[in-house]
Amino acid sequence: MALNIKDLRVSSPDFAAGSRLDDVHAWDKDNVAPRLTIHGVPEGTVELAVVCHDPDAPLPFGFTHWTLYGIPPETTELDRDADKVFRAGPNGTGDPGYVGPLPPAGHGPHHYYFWVYALNTTVDGTPSREEFLERYGKNIIEQNRIVATYEN
Repeated sequence: MALNIKDLRVSSPDFAAGSRLDDVHAWDKDNVAPRLTIHGVPEGTVELAVVCHDPDAPLPFGFTHWTLYGIPPETTELDRDADKVFRAGPNGTGDPGYVGPLPPAGHGPHHYYFWVYALNTTVDGTPSREEFLERYGKNIIEQNRIVATYEN
């Protein structure tokens, strides 16, 4: 299956692409997941998945802030309670659900990639980000993301 890179769009009413996340989203503040808006889900999508990843974290594979599965393809808005509505997978701490930014002080701005994946199959269970990409990479019809920054 050829990867489609033209239809899926991701935005957020809580931040503009490339802008700084508000403190309310930070781990050491209110730790509230930002809302995401999804449009242009491609035909043949069975399920959507969300992954938020910080590749700037000083760890070998960065840090995963959110994995979310079981999102129906007709979903256009992920609200702040998305962890309760859909299947929250493990973040980088191993706990389920969203965990906000907390980059090391003085480490500079980190980038938070909020990926939305359109899949041609359902995701079993709640895999980690790495497990998800390894198991379901071949099932991704299309992917897109919105990126925000944060620094301490």
